[in-house]
Amino acid sequence: MDQRKAILYALAAVLLWSTVATAFKLALRYLSPLQLLSIAALTSLITFAIILTIQQRWREAIHVGRSRAGFYICQGFINPAAYYWVLFAAYDQLPAQQAQAINYTWAITMSLLAVPFLKQSLTRKELLAMLLAYAGVFLIATGGAWDFSQTNWTGIGLALFSTLLWASYWLMNTKNTDKPIPALFWCFFWGSIWLVLFNGANALIFDTSTNWSIPWAGLWAGVYVGLFEMGVTFFLWLTAMRLATKTAQISTLIFLSPFISLILIYFILGETIQVTTLIGLSLICVGLYRLRE
Repeated sequence: MDQRKAILYALAAVLLWSTVATAFKLALRYLSPLQLLSIAALTSLITFAIILTIQQRWREAIHVGRSRAGFYICQGFINPAAYYWVLFAAYDQLPAQQAQAINYTWAITMSLLAVPFLKQSLTRKELLAMLLAYAGVFLIATGGAWDFSQTNWTGIGLALFSTLLWASYWLMNTKNTDKPIPALFWCFFWGSIWLVLFNGANALIFDTSTNWSIPWAGLWAGVYVGLFEMGVTFFLWLTAMRLATKTAQISTLIFLSPFISLILIYFILGETIQVTTLIGLSLICVGLYRLRE
């Protein structure tokens, strides 16, 4: 019964994560990347606070926050502040199908970073899996054409940089024994503080006329992203992993997400899904699957 519940929780998480690429693009019609991140991060912070209240775990959370404040200040800078700002900027530059496919290579990036930081080595099979995945990225980025003048290298660079930030965040967490919900609460608490500073610096240095008169459509889109990309969905996924008796079954379900996402991108955003996107995304998923074997 626990495995059945775990699969249901995991499927719910996968379905919700499948909607976020579309939600990002819809939200960015009304909001700048920094505005979207600010609304979403605050929504997530409130969500984790509600979960802690329902579970009566504030004493545990306060202990975690006091004992490891420096660690979570750094974590909050990476996630949500820097990572999601860069990711949303990538989505602002690229078609959703390109940005979401490249974002799935963060696990490959983490394996590469583990070599210098965790002193791990790579096998020939792992190197082949990585080459396969990055061949998929190249195909998606160029559309299979050798005329690179049509490629948005700024957007591609931002998408790849976001995988570096996300992989760094998880590498920092490899030896973190704190429970996930208190840990996420403090990440988003300090991340929200960083975002206040980011908004102040952005207004002062780059854009003194930032308009915070946001239409309702933009506000609700930002709240949706905060709930279902950063907040509730993490809770569903963590619950699935906790209940699972066979975690391999659960983790494999994540490969459904990018393909469901493409369907939504086609029908809701009206993007024409390129054949190169389908082939490239398939190469990425095969590479990821081979890497985790």
